[in-house]
Amino acid sequence: MAGIIWTEEAERWLKDIHGYIAQGNPAAAEKIVSGIYQRAQILHEFPEVGYKYRSEPEGDIRILLYGHYRIVYLIKGSDRVEILGVFHGALDIDRYLP
Repeated sequence: MAGIIWTEEAERWLKDIHGYIAQGNPAAAEKIVSGIYQRAQILHEFPEVGYKYRSEPEGDIRILLYGHYRIVYLIKGSDRVEILGVFHGALDIDRYLP
């Protein structure tokens, strides 16, 4: 079972998503952010479930989909997953993942 670590950047993205949606619909903001978090929990058991974005020396960067959002994570060995960010599907993630 892999441990899941949310980076500060990923937490900031979640807060920004929540803040943006909450301006018009606070209940929807809670539902979406909770859904993103719950979707990421599958990585405990199945860290390779997302599609491979690219390989790095520290591990594979993969993307897990949730609705219009992409959960970007790094597999670090067999027991650790780091969530790097959460991006809306309309964003060019290449700008944020150098």
